[in-house]
Amino acid sequence: QVQLVESGGGLVQAGGSLRLSCAASGLTFFRYSMGWFRQAPGKEREFVAAVSWSGGSTYYADSVKGRFTISKDNAKNTVYLQMNGLKPEDTARYYCAAGTSGANRGASEYTYWGQGTQVTVSS
Repeated sequence: QVQLVESGGGLVQAGGSLRLSCAASGLTFFRYSMGWFRQAPGKEREFVAAVSWSGGSTYYADSVKGRFTISKDNAKNTVYLQMNGLKPEDTARYYCAAGTSGANRGASEYTYWGQGTQVTVSS
């Protein structure tokens, strides 16, 4: 059974930092590209960042570029999202996803999803 479990969310003041982790099990992790998405109340789920299966290529939404960094540790079966310079508009539930079609920005291209972790940024 494939499981993706996110952790690291919490409440932080604007300008602060958080590092989200996504631990994967039940799949051959190094074969999967990984993505992070987020969803705020009343909004659609949106792309945040993605990393290729090798970890060599990364992609970011314009809204987080320069502030967030995605990385993949195949030895630990874990993907990370380092979030710096957090803004109130970053408040959302953040979801980890795994797919086999390569790193991409479309939620429909990912096969497996975690339960999410809440990030709340206060002003």
